Amino acid sequence: MVNPSAMRVLLVSLVLTIWLVGCSGADPDNLRPWEKRDQSGSDAPRTKDYGSKLEEGKPYVVVKGDTLYSIAFRLGIDFRELAARNGIQSPYIIKVGQTLRTAKPAAKPVKAASKPMPKAPKVAVKASSPSKNTNKSAPKQAKVTSVTKPSSKTQASSDNVNKSQPVSRWRWPSAGKVVRTYSSNRHKGIDIGGKRGDPVRAVAAGKVVYAGTGVTGYGSLLIIKHNDTYLSAYGHNERLLVSENMNIQAGQQIATMGSSGTDTVKLHFELRRRGQPIDPLTLLPRRR
Repeated sequence: MVNPSAMRVLLVSLVLTIWLVGCSGADPDNLRPWEKRDQSGSDAPRTKDYGSKLEEGKPYVVVKGDTLYSIAFRLGIDFRELAARNGIQSPYIIKVGQTLRTAKPAAKPVKAASKPMPKAPKVAVKASSPSKNTNKSAPKQAKVTSVTKPSSKTQASSDNVNKSQPVSRWRWPSAGKVVRTYSSNRHKGIDIGGKRGDPVRAVAAGKVVYAGTGVTGYGSLLIIKHNDTYLSAYGHNERLLVSENMNIQAGQQIATMGSSGTDTVKLHFELRRRGQPIDPLTLLPRRR
């Protein structure tokens, strides 16, 4: 016969379990890999700081999912600097297994100025009389082909293509409140709170240069290149709605907010100027 007191305890435990699962918004048995807790049972997030910053100077072997931009992002340097160190030209394609040099190039030794050679003394030469043999023809002159310089129209067109377009207006990536501000030492951006599934939008027009989960601490991450100066990064997304090499419009929804790589639903947002993190609040419009 079942003890009534034991039955009541069992029922209360079952109700509490159902209630807790409902409040969490996710089935514990069906959590995504990045939402699972540490095996130690601690409720603390797996990573306190953002990104396993790569050690500049150590060679890096490209793995699946890497892009030149994501590697430069982890190094904290401009993508063009990393490309230059490895002789990689635009469109900056890298291959799995390729070893990249991350060290700064060694300074070239300054050559000592060589002393000018003394000029040889001039020797007067008498003009010879014209040759009597008129049957021999004078040697032919070599043809000189002039190099045609590009027209001013062609040059102007090339300059326009390579010119960095400034961002005239920055937009907020999410409507939520800022729950953690920028810190140059520990927190390279801002955290914006919200609900799971809230829209995440591009702060300016640009091109997606990274979409994946290969950057430690950021969960499901998007990086957008806006011009040769600025990159923006969006971390902890639930779903990515765009893929690499897609052109993005300002204000376009690019993801949904989630908790990938962290313990709470939020958007981690960064702005990088020439590879260096800056406080996004210095560029985002002021909220009333």
